[in-house]
Amino acid sequence: MRLTAIGFACLFALTGAACAPTADLDGTSGRLVRTSNITLVQIAEDHVGGITGETQYGQKAIEAALPGFTTEGIQTANENSTEWALAAFNSDGFQVLQVFKGQNGKVRTVHGVTHHLQGPNGERIGMTFSEIGSSRADCRVGQNLWRGMAICHSDGHPNVELVYAIPGYDGPFDRLPAENDLFDAQLQRILWTPKS
Repeated sequence: MRLTAIGFACLFALTGAACAPTADLDGTSGRLVRTSNITLVQIAEDHVGGITGETQYGQKAIEAALPGFTTEGIQTANENSTEWALAAFNSDGFQVLQVFKGQNGKVRTVHGVTHHLQGPNGERIGMTFSEIGSSRADCRVGQNLWRGMAICHSDGHPNVELVYAIPGYDGPFDRLPAENDLFDAQLQRILWTPKS
């Protein structure tokens, strides 16, 4: 009898674990959370973490500007092509940033690619167009590899752009979709370019 009770308790525990969600839940509503309140890197108008317009492009310089991060070469897409960049990973191995090389040997642009970072107005990957409060007037249509996406300026920060994916959007691709189609567009990347 005792063995049966222990077996039942184990079966109950395994069943409960199998039904438990693996995604983060909002503690009050029980809804899945698309964003995070953990900030590994802050993107501001004049810097991304410790990366500035004067930061040399290279593993040592970028790792020095982002203490605790490591870098690795990756091939990734920007709007018009794929190219080699340095991906910056935090100590847990999350890819947080993609850093692109400029012609002057310095950093040309940085792409924020995780919800564990924050833009200059509090923007986070996974937030919607309406949550951020972007204006259609501050956006342009994405081209080539970012076809069907909306690329918008971060309010008050002309060198920071927000790249939104529009769920279910099937064109036309030569212009931005209507405002109501943008409402639920999700932020996919935050782009920072040093001021010239």
